Amino acid sequence: MKEVAKLLQEVRTSGIIQNYALFGAVAQMRYTEPVATLDADVLVILSDDTGLDVLAPIYSYCRKRGYVPEGEAVLVGKWPVQFVPTFSPLTEEAVREAETGDIDGVPVRVVSAVHLAIIALSVGRPKDHLRILALIEADATLEEEIEKLATRHNLTAQWSVFKRRFFDV
Repeated sequence: MKEVAKLLQEVRTSGIIQNYALFGAVAQMRYTEPVATLDADVLVILSDDTGLDVLAPIYSYCRKRGYVPEGEAVLVGKWPVQFVPTFSPLTEEAVREAETGDIDGVPVRVVSAVHLAIIALSVGRPKDHLRILALIEADATLEEEIEKLATRHNLTAQWSVFKRRFFDV
């Protein structure tokens, strides 16, 4: 994972992306017990609108450094890394407000626990519901924080359904 953190720093420094943050299962591990995952998901704010193939500059940069695209990901060491352009005001905010972690001395930006929970709520798959529960159980975020962010991002209905299903409401 250290190699991934270094690459993310380099891509940002190069100006190809404005900013990034790990999200998904890899980010969740910052706040909860380890979870099984096959790849590292990275939200990116792109520097330029490059047309239809928005990830082409990132893939090109990685290829020049010996990292080979493999399906939807780029293989960095043993980690498939999937770059995901921000796709909503929520994901843009998640990147802007990301926390800085550390992987073997290399700084890496990670989506906050409350933003992970809200992104999971917006997607709504069973594994996303488990992510929200794990983050709350680990005291990584509070229900009140989730509710506040859900309200701000028009996810109040999804939050109400989630609470009815999983909590004694």
